[in-house]
Amino acid sequence: MDTRNFYAGEEFYAHLMLGSHLVEGGVRFRTFAPVADKIELLLEGEAHPMDKVADGNFWEVTVPDATAGQAYEYRIWHGGSFVDHADPYAYQAELRPDHRSIVADLSYEWHDAKWMAARTDCREAAMNVYELHLGSWRKRSGDEPSDDPADWYGYDELAEMLPAYLAELGATHVEFMPLNEHPFDGSWGYQPTGYFAPTSRYGEPTGLMRLVDALHAAGIGCIIDFVPVHFATDAWGLADYDGTPLFEYPNAAVGVSEWGSRNFMHSRGETCSFLQSAANFWLGAYHFDGIRLDAISRIIYWQGDEARGINGMAVDFVKTFNSGLRSLNPGCFTVAEDSTSLAGCTTSVEEGGLGFDYKWDMGWMHDTLELFQTPPEARHDAYHKLTFSMVYFGNERYLLPLSHDEVVHGKATVAQKMAASGVTGKLAQARALYLYMFSHPGKKLNFMGWEVAQLREWDERREQDWFMRTYPAHDAFFRFACELGAAYQSEPALWELDYDAEGFEWVEANGEADVVYAFLRRDAAGSCVMCALNLSDEAVERVFEIEGVASAAVLVDTDWERYGGSTPDGEGAPLACEEGVIALDMPACSGKLIRITTADPDDKHAGQVVV
Repeated sequence: MDTRNFYAGEEFYAHLMLGSHLVEGGVRFRTFAPVADKIELLLEGEAHPMDKVADGNFWEVTVPDATAGQAYEYRIWHGGSFVDHADPYAYQAELRPDHRSIVADLSYEWHDAKWMAARTDCREAAMNVYELHLGSWRKRSGDEPSDDPADWYGYDELAEMLPAYLAELGATHVEFMPLNEHPFDGSWGYQPTGYFAPTSRYGEPTGLMRLVDALHAAGIGCIIDFVPVHFATDAWGLADYDGTPLFEYPNAAVGVSEWGSRNFMHSRGETCSFLQSAANFWLGAYHFDGIRLDAISRIIYWQGDEARGINGMAVDFVKTFNSGLRSLNPGCFTVAEDSTSLAGCTTSVEEGGLGFDYKWDMGWMHDTLELFQTPPEARHDAYHKLTFSMVYFGNERYLLPLSHDEVVHGKATVAQKMAASGVTGKLAQARALYLYMFSHPGKKLNFMGWEVAQLREWDERREQDWFMRTYPAHDAFFRFACELGAAYQSEPALWELDYDAEGFEWVEANGEADVVYAFLRRDAAGSCVMCALNLSDEAVERVFEIEGVASAAVLVDTDWERYGGSTPDGEGAPLACEEGVIALDMPACSGKLIRITTADPDDKHAGQVVV
């Protein structure tokens, strides 16, 4: 570690100097606590005095014969009293409610060299992300509420279960909600205490490595949630670490978040280096492919309030964070959960932007859900909630999220939100929504349980309602989800030009009368698919004149019988294209994904639709 970079907020390897490290004949412990009067290492309860080293702001002791697996903490004295703290840079921690750090051996033989060499940021590739809370995807206790650690599956067990399931579903990536150590199950990891320690709820660090390795072997990329804004207030954690606010603001007006946690002080270089090193550690030590940063609005603006103005030092931190991670980890990417309208989120730092690869499109999410929550007979007036996204879509590289935030706290699940009185109607509308989502430009993210059209809100104490597949309608929905994922991956027109104006064209964006939408997606070679939607409560017939089209075939119809609809299954069945005219029967609240073949494959724009 370069000490000058550490203080300047430009270090990405602070963890190699700080924390506990196995050395020849023992373990070396180092911590950064500039204001502390005295520090003792408590290793399995035995005290070992620590000495100041380097510039006097760092403390160190090497304990001969100490070994991996031993628990420790630092007794930090300041002003005549002490507090026992876990190690901020620890690679492992005890299972809650215990909280001491553990000396970790991260030795592991990876088998994903081919994956790591070939991975990319997926800007011109398919990205279908499955968001997952590891402790409630599946539980030994099933759908019975439980906080018992014995009911969690471990990293190693999940390595046997998860990869094949995600591959069947057509996912390209899995996004884990925060795996950093955290004391309270109900925070879902978003109030961390251990930024370098994968939570011990599911096993040891090498178990997580095996899980990532197995996912890579199955062709699944791995994204991890990262919390750069705030941390838990537990006295043994980061709060007042050296007896004073070391990581956080000393002023409560900006130092305490809306969740009651402590806000990181991004104007301190040491804090920035801590966060950058933690993120770099997850990408390096655990081979994660992407990092999703939580609550970026709280970094851009003071307390997330635009009226308070931009927090310039925090914005500078984000720029350094993104630039550094990308240069140190080829093929990785960063994603911003950013609800602000500040321009340049996904513009490179060199061009004056924040440097993220992707930004969550929160506007698309809100508008889409509002439209589908509107009764079909009243959607005429809400029609343009589904067209508005393409007015601004070229401003950023967007990812379309239907995340965990939309299925908790009384919001109802996505399927339950659908404006229909019965399950059959709700599932029909949900199929149309997901077809629209997977056809729309931008990468995709859905929260676990979407694939069975779960109707119960998520509860981290229970596994998802997999028993729903015993009901034919929900099992049919699962088949739809799998086949939609497969169709998405197999059609480059649905993802290759996500962020290029050539990749999208409206066919029908003024169909308020019958609530019909249609648009084209193209790839770089000119191959073309069309998404057509009827979101009214009446069946309609529509005719589209298509110049230069030789043939057309339905890839996915949300109303097929095998998905729970009423239209006879007809995948791949050709549509009549006499003189370039396609007539579509469109059942109520349904959609079709249609592959269009042009007469001249060398003509990039053959297949343009004229309505």
